[in-house]
Amino acid sequence: MEILEMLAVVMALLAIILALTILVAFARRMMPRSIPEMKLIKKIKKEKPKMSKDTASEGVTFNDIFMFMIAVPLVLLWVGFAGFVIHSGLNDSSVLEQIEGYTTLIAILGGPALLIIKDALDVWKQEQAEKTAFYKVKAQAVIDYNDHAQKQAQMIEAKAQDQEHKMESKK
Repeated sequence: MEILEMLAVVMALLAIILALTILVAFARRMMPRSIPEMKLIKKIKKEKPKMSKDTASEGVTFNDIFMFMIAVPLVLLWVGFAGFVIHSGLNDSSVLEQIEGYTTLIAILGGPALLIIKDALDVWKQEQAEKTAFYKVKAQAVIDYNDHAQKQAQMIEAKAQDQEHKMESKK
């Protein structure tokens, strides 16, 4: 029983830590930057190549707001409530008498939460596939570059030898 109790407490603490981490990251993103950071950002922006209008105007989208306002709290609520029910059920027998209601609530919250988690994993898999494809293209470009450089070096060497043979035959 103590192991389950500790697991429930740990899961609840992890959910709280995750929520706080997300809130801090979101708050940092929204806070105005300090003057040295602003100067550095301006310097970087000057050095960056110009972007298209679509890329430059991209900022916080509806999907970003949806994820931070609805999806993330729903998933955290689901995990936190499940941990709370487990912890309370181990300490209080009256919770076990009403466990069907609690499991129904966990299931109701869990349906959308699991869909959100699945979508987040799909997006992550897509990003990983794009990275893999990018690195394959990059590796092939390096291979092609090295192949062409080697061919060019061989061609230069062959022409130098031909020139040397011509110079020797003229003597």
